[in-house]
Amino acid sequence: MAYLNENYLKLKAGYLFPEIARRVNAFSDANPDRAASLIKCGIGDVTEALPDAVREAIHKAVDEMGDRSSFRGYGPEQGYEFLREAIAQNDYKSQGIEIGAHEIFVSDGSKCDSANFLDVLGSKNRIAVMDPVYPVYVDTNVMVGHTGSANDAGRFEGLVYLPCTADNGFVPELPKEAVDIIYLCYPNNPTGTVATREQLEAWVAYAREHKAIILYDAAYVAFVQDDSVPKSIFEIEGAHECAVEFRSFSKNGGFTGTRCAFTVVPEKLMAYDETGDAKPLHGLWSRRQSTKFNGVSYPIQRGAEAIYSDAGQAQVSALIEHYMGNAKLLAGGARAAGLTVYGGEHAPYIWVKNPEGVTSWDAFDKVLNDANVVITPGAGFGSMGEGYFRISAFNSRANAEEVARRLQDIKW
Repeated sequence: MAYLNENYLKLKAGYLFPEIARRVNAFSDANPDRAASLIKCGIGDVTEALPDAVREAIHKAVDEMGDRSSFRGYGPEQGYEFLREAIAQNDYKSQGIEIGAHEIFVSDGSKCDSANFLDVLGSKNRIAVMDPVYPVYVDTNVMVGHTGSANDAGRFEGLVYLPCTADNGFVPELPKEAVDIIYLCYPNNPTGTVATREQLEAWVAYAREHKAIILYDAAYVAFVQDDSVPKSIFEIEGAHECAVEFRSFSKNGGFTGTRCAFTVVPEKLMAYDETGDAKPLHGLWSRRQSTKFNGVSYPIQRGAEAIYSDAGQAQVSALIEHYMGNAKLLAGGARAAGLTVYGGEHAPYIWVKNPEGVTSWDAFDKVLNDANVVITPGAGFGSMGEGYFRISAFNSRANAEEVARRLQDIKW
């Protein structure tokens, strides 16, 4: 008899985005005449083409793979040195942050890494997650058995939920109790908001005091428009001793379909064994990757390296300008419709408060049926997301303009 991992049975509903897809498919089947004009602003997938510099680098690398003298087989599981050095220099050292290339691990996605990092953390940790939150943080802890069952509000026993509300600017207060692992995401998905330097300093101080670890998701950092907003947790003094940072090429470079990201695990970062002795996580994460991951392909890593070229930087800047222009249009359309809007200034997401008495899934159905637009219901991100919905700015300019117009035609 083969036994299953019964933790999966705690996940009562399907993952948020497949559930959205199911509902959209049902709508399209019932309304085939409207399918062609349906605009999707739900899932945060990019729409614009890969930058020329990236494509040229990938083409060149593919040609190298076609020549026996320059062919490459298995690469280093931690990533090729040329990409790790480019990341260390351009994303950290040029900003005055001391991160070495050896502390950077190239992967196929920050979503994967944020889930896989649980492999090197113990089962006794007290886990704190923001609410609303990117669902992967919660679901992966459920899958590995760090939680009990969910209550009627969808909150899982054993997790510490950190409310993010309009009153606190969607940056949670420090926990009243001691926690061991803290998930933070800024610029935030789903709310599109950012944390100030002072707020991050408070979190780092808390983590150091309690010997906790911050798992910091900075996948959207390229969209920050204000230099006063921290772009890395490692800008904060002491963070090297208490934080892991996840970053991605998916949203700034359009790599959602080609897959490349990286995780920073500082050498100073420690976790503790049963006897209370400190052990460095850097080597353990390297061991995990070497065992379970064969690395990102050589052509894709060359494409990622090209993002740091002069041409690549200019092209990525144009992509960011495009998506943030969409965000401004969408936020303006929602406000013109009389709705309260957050985010959209330093991230490609618009967080919209529903009219009084309208639930998140009701808003999803309303926008889908009345405007022929797909958004994301806030309840899908946690109980504190109820009463909101998210609009993604990843789209063409024409679609963003049309959605902004359609939002104003909805009769709430």
